[in-house]
Amino acid sequence: MWCRGIRGATTVASNTREDILASTKELLEKMVAANGLRSEDVASVIFTTTPDINAEFPAAAARHWGWTQVALLCGHEMSVPGSLPMCLRILILANTDKSPDEIVHVYIKGAQNLRSE
Repeated sequence: MWCRGIRGATTVASNTREDILASTKELLEKMVAANGLRSEDVASVIFTTTPDINAEFPAAAARHWGWTQVALLCGHEMSVPGSLPMCLRILILANTDKSPDEIVHVYIKGAQNLRSE
């Protein structure tokens, strides 16, 4: 069994607690379903947002979802000129038997074009 990184990104409609939590939950659900994860498989999760998202910690959505025993960390992305605004990214580190090419990275909403793979 290996610890693999699973990436995901989405955009948030507005800098409100409700939109941040809803967008985080939606992306987490899609990432978990696409990779067949169980909470006990997850070692840790890193959440980042662009600096224009600060009304709530995205990790709060994971806690509300029941991930109370998972290490969670939030931070801001670098403020790179011309980068996608209102973007929320998630990196799940999970134990899995899947090979790197079997991992499904999930990009939704306005973040669909961040990765060509």
